Amino acid sequence: MNGTRSNSKYGLQALDGQQKQEYRAYIMGLDGHIEVRIVLMCEDETEAKKRARSLADGCDVELWCQDRKVAEFKSE
Repeated sequence: MNGTRSNSKYGLQALDGQQKQEYRAYIMGLDGHIEVRIVLMCEDETEAKKRARSLADGCDVELWCQDRKVAEFKSE
């Protein structure tokens, strides 16, 4: 698998020896329901928040890690 190991049960991926955590960014519709789910593989929560914040362009975004809501970003 070209040096990539994946364990989707725990959301971890080893790529060139670095651990990544799976985060999910949910793009919310005007009605408050999820419109789109985007999987983000990030080294840490700070990176995940930065990437999710950049998605809040005209829509609200919720960032989740497994069953934990990490952050919510309002439309800019």
